[in-house]
Amino acid sequence: MAALKDALATHGVLVFRQTGLDDDSHVALSRAFGELDDVTPYNKLGRINRLKYDELFDVSNVDADGNIVQPDTQRYVLSKGNTLFHVDSAFNPRRAGYSLLLAHQLPPKGMGGETEFCDTRAAYDDLDPAVKDRVKDYVLWHSQHHSRRRASPGHPLLDEERFHPETHEFGKHKLVQLHEPSGRTNLYIANHAYRVESLPIPEGQDEIEMLLQHATQDKYRTSVEWHNPGDLVIWDNTCVMHRAVPGAFEGKFKRDMRRTTVHDGSSQAWGMNEVGATWRSGLP
Repeated sequence: MAALKDALATHGVLVFRQTGLDDDSHVALSRAFGELDDVTPYNKLGRINRLKYDELFDVSNVDADGNIVQPDTQRYVLSKGNTLFHVDSAFNPRRAGYSLLLAHQLPPKGMGGETEFCDTRAAYDDLDPAVKDRVKDYVLWHSQHHSRRRASPGHPLLDEERFHPETHEFGKHKLVQLHEPSGRTNLYIANHAYRVESLPIPEGQDEIEMLLQHATQDKYRTSVEWHNPGDLVIWDNTCVMHRAVPGAFEGKFKRDMRRTTVHDGSSQAWGMNEVGATWRSGLP
């Protein structure tokens, strides 16, 4: 385990092919990394978990009856938020550390469904010194309702009041942070970021957009192609962003992907939130 964590501290993302893992061994491996998050907040809002463990996040295009999720459903619209670069659980008081994503069923090759990553430590390194100085004390307010609306603006299946970020609590985290495992400085940013605490909302959103455009440049990206069921990708949410790549498979072929999320164990895990806060964000 120490060797894996050392490799993650260096590279941010690790890929393992044809692991042979199933749900049981996936969860067992993940628990060796630390305490796991679970889907309880989603269950409370009516999401039916078709999987054996609540520690497995169902990031598939497969519904509770085993059918392919169709574009005219709310679940499909909500899932579009995953196609924007983000980090897992920034919208919660305690953020995610590692995520372990396992392929169970894949669409035909060439139809999309890859996972892209961005190195946000390298992105910080390349910021202009004047920008580094300006943003060094920013605190970002994160909401997964914001990223869903951002991915599908004005969509009729996203009720304006129910999905407005200001009707929910925010995960509040510093933008510029020390990535403790590597000792490097990191930009902790995501499309969940709704505002900068110290700025008027429009001005803060302009700053967030500028930083996202910078951090998602091609030179910071790598793309992981999923070859076979059993392929596993592990990444560190505290130094990389990720996104699911959309494609022609949507609505036609199953992409059954299951993720575990390990709570961050660093000194910055709770960000600017109340340590021990029990609320967590969920979606229906």
